[in-house]
Amino acid sequence: MKPENEIILIGGGLIGLSLAVELKLRGATVTVLSRNQQEAAGLVGAGMLAPQAEQIPPGPMLDLCLRSRALYNDWTRKLEKLTGLETGYWPCGILAPVYERPDSTTLPQTPDTPSYWLEREAILQQQPGLGDDVVGGWWFPQDGQVDNRRGLVKTLYRAAQELGVKIIEEITVKTLVTSPEKVTEIITNQGNFSADHYILTTGAWAGDLLSIPVYPRKGQMLSVRVPDDFEPLPLKQVLFGSNIYIVPRRDGLIVIGATSEDVGFTCGLTPNGIETLLSGAIRLYPILKEFPIQEFWWGFRPETPDLLPLLGPSYWDNLTLAVGHYRNGILLAPVTAELISNWVLDGQYDPLFEQFRSDRFHP
Repeated sequence: MKPENEIILIGGGLIGLSLAVELKLRGATVTVLSRNQQEAAGLVGAGMLAPQAEQIPPGPMLDLCLRSRALYNDWTRKLEKLTGLETGYWPCGILAPVYERPDSTTLPQTPDTPSYWLEREAILQQQPGLGDDVVGGWWFPQDGQVDNRRGLVKTLYRAAQELGVKIIEEITVKTLVTSPEKVTEIITNQGNFSADHYILTTGAWAGDLLSIPVYPRKGQMLSVRVPDDFEPLPLKQVLFGSNIYIVPRRDGLIVIGATSEDVGFTCGLTPNGIETLLSGAIRLYPILKEFPIQEFWWGFRPETPDLLPLLGPSYWDNLTLAVGHYRNGILLAPVTAELISNWVLDGQYDPLFEQFRSDRFHP
């Protein structure tokens, strides 16, 4: 590849940065065009790595998620070694309490994906202090979390910088200029850019550039902190409840999320969103009502009609898609970086791409 910018990543969120680092480590020249990282989906979520707690049905999506979860330990260690920063990866397990006993307490599993049903007495031994309405729940010891806001995104950004990735901030891509076979250049508010290959990693904004069904799904979140006089910390695993999740960090911060709102790109927090989060969290783990609130925030997840990502080749030979990860962008970052890098640099077409092709909506 001869142009100065061999590969341009259109989007500088978590997926874009993950790909930039992987491509650069494999010897590519990479430029990242980043519009506004603070609104990206990678900063909205709580960092759960929860393919089992989410109870994703058996099939290609679960295969993709489990494959990515298996990469997480080595992937985060590599990033931490590159930068000297902490990602906050913690394979703490996830506890999923329920308020009504299900008809069946058996879930599909393999030796590598164990799950355990706990009756009320057992789940209270696993996690004291749950709400009176809890009747039992599942324990998923292989699921975990990463500190996406304070750890992973910052580590990826630093890794990209130290590796020599060119990152252009506050840039808006207005148009992709195309021929029948290729993207020839991109027009932005900071001039025109061209490259040998382009990768679309714009998250919820992908539909603004291409006729693909990717839409914003707004999420509001908040955090509280465990008071200093608590010894030891009261939560040691994620709580995944009904439309609520509570994610404890090792330093006493607790993240609570998240709303899921079909309101387009309507910005900001709402009283109704925050009240919904607080009431759900306090019902699940009542002691939270005594903990001081630290922060509120919001952002946009990229949703598709079938809730599955768009991965792999596009209509144009030199444009690859890595968008539409919806709730699982943080979980899927390492496997997306691996699969897309294999395709762009080596022409290696993974069979999983067949399930996530963009033309499944418009043959």
